[in-house]
Amino acid sequence: MKTMNRILNSKWLVSGVSLTLGTGIGAGLVGFKKANESPSIREPLSDIYNRIPIIPIPNVDAATDLSKYHTGQVGTARATEIMKYGFPALTHIKNRESYVLSYDPRNRTAHWVIEQLNIPNLTGESDRKCSEFKEDDSVHVYHRATNWDYKGSGFDRGHLAAAANHKWNQKAMDETFYLSNTAPQNPHLNQKAWNGLEKYCRSLTRHYQNVFLCTGPLYLPREPILLCCRTEADGKMYVKYQVIGKNNVAVPTHFFKVVILEKRSGEVELRSYVMPNAPVDENTPLERFLVPVESIERASGLLFVPNIMKRTSSLRAITAGGK
Repeated sequence: MKTMNRILNSKWLVSGVSLTLGTGIGAGLVGFKKANESPSIREPLSDIYNRIPIIPIPNVDAATDLSKYHTGQVGTARATEIMKYGFPALTHIKNRESYVLSYDPRNRTAHWVIEQLNIPNLTGESDRKCSEFKEDDSVHVYHRATNWDYKGSGFDRGHLAAAANHKWNQKAMDETFYLSNTAPQNPHLNQKAWNGLEKYCRSLTRHYQNVFLCTGPLYLPREPILLCCRTEADGKMYVKYQVIGKNNVAVPTHFFKVVILEKRSGEVELRSYVMPNAPVDENTPLERFLVPVESIERASGLLFVPNIMKRTSSLRAITAGGK
């Protein structure tokens, strides 16, 4: 416990990181800023998380034991390895060949998607040209997105678990094209800065034994600017986002990616990113998008640190300015 407290209270946990890069991030920052002004956030993270109940690993197909996964193995053992650090939340869990997903039927996209990356997963003969975006028939027809929802919307079908992360098996890659694993994403972001973040995460497999990624949408509040001959804000906070298609697929205001990095020594590093769902200069250093993980936990309603701390007493959370 002393080791955990020393690490959680160390210089690696830098709070108050600005997200003010671009209009989209600036709009979303208001919610983060006000959350960070709360007196409770000034407490040591170890004290905060000691009071939060741990989300248990449920007795479902996606997690039954913690047996080691071997290349080529199929079935629940792979899902249990992916979910080594627990479930951020427990709703509408779907276990795929190479990722685990929590589906949000109201917004017609995922709450979160978790995948495990290592060098064997990233190599293989799978070809995304053989894959097609498709409805997820495991989701009730009332609650699923369709390709027609995206047609003419101006948004890409942005992968949450990226297709290129699962070259080891064609079926695994095909399953990343379920629309339950996508969200409406600004084309420039999808093809530039977000793609750069995905590539960077894959490159981390050269330096870490395992890379766990949790990716999902955010719907952040902002202070509106009233038009119709008025430009002043009314001083109130609003959560406002677009929907597309006849199924009203929600368009996130931002996307998050929480990266859990396992070293061979057993140490664990944590990096968490937020990007606005808007054009972002791809030359912007990725470090500019690093945020404290508690900001994502507050904004998303998910929890990551309590589950991670069940697995290790050596956690280093890296934010802007960290190495």
